[in-house]
Amino acid sequence: MKEGKRIADLQGGKGRPLADCRISWIQGCGRWMKRVVVAGLGDVGTTLLSGLVLLGREVIRNIGIYDVNGNLCRRLYLELNQIVRPFEDVPFPPVYIAEEKKLFDCDVFIFCVARSVPAVGSGVKDVRMAQFEANQEIISWYARKAADENFSGLFVVVSDPVERLCKAVLKSSAKGRHPLHPYQITGCGLGVMNARAVFYARQNREFEDYLISGRVFGAHGQELIVANDITEIGYDDERSRKLTRLVLEANQEVRAAGYKPYIAPALSSGAMTILQILKGRWSFCSNYLGGVYFGGRSRTTSMGIAWEESPLPEALFARLEQSYQKMEEW
Repeated sequence: MKEGKRIADLQGGKGRPLADCRISWIQGCGRWMKRVVVAGLGDVGTTLLSGLVLLGREVIRNIGIYDVNGNLCRRLYLELNQIVRPFEDVPFPPVYIAEEKKLFDCDVFIFCVARSVPAVGSGVKDVRMAQFEANQEIISWYARKAADENFSGLFVVVSDPVERLCKAVLKSSAKGRHPLHPYQITGCGLGVMNARAVFYARQNREFEDYLISGRVFGAHGQELIVANDITEIGYDDERSRKLTRLVLEANQEVRAAGYKPYIAPALSSGAMTILQILKGRWSFCSNYLGGVYFGGRSRTTSMGIAWEESPLPEALFARLEQSYQKMEEW
């Protein structure tokens, strides 16, 4: 029986060893508890920050916050440091207001800045692409600053469109004094796509196999691929494409109710995924793969990015190749 291809086969290799790139966040110089900075405290940033405070005390030493709105920083500094669990001595990670000149004095930098989010009712169908031009300009400034300051941590992109902005970070940092290594950049947008697939699988028995062996791949946007099942026997192309459409349109359902869909993305793609990464556990995020920031089930080890090794059905791998090729054109 012919062995199926894997994600790494999209470019014929696994992640390069990390020994040659300054990865303090994983090799840490003996530091397990990570110093985190969150930039951008809008709806997504504030919700993500709350999740890190409540769930991150096993791996986070402290959290710096930064936003152009100084009053917002002050408010979150006061409120988040006033959260305690009654009659328990173990504190949540302390929050402090970060100075611009010390933004990259950390192990993990999380970019949540969003200059322009289309309003509910604006009629914009592809919200992510509408944000790209404005957010690209902002993130390029941060990337160049990280390179000039010889940042040795992890640069996490949460703002949309995630994978395009990851590529922008890599390109812009190359203009700085100490360019970021490709594996210092990761995109956190796929977690909510998995969460939405799980939601529909729980609602409809047609997709229940996703709960056991389903996966999401590609990008947080139109290049998303949802597989109902990654086994050769269980994969159904028609059902997978149907589930993919449901997941892609899920945010429009929230907008139809009159609200911006940011809670699930901030927590499922943001806080929970980031914590999994810091713990070295499996998560759905986008990592560098032959020039493209491609999403799939992976984890970070001291030897590099470990992609899931499960062989994939030919029909599914063909979809991944098509998505990958489109992303190469960005």
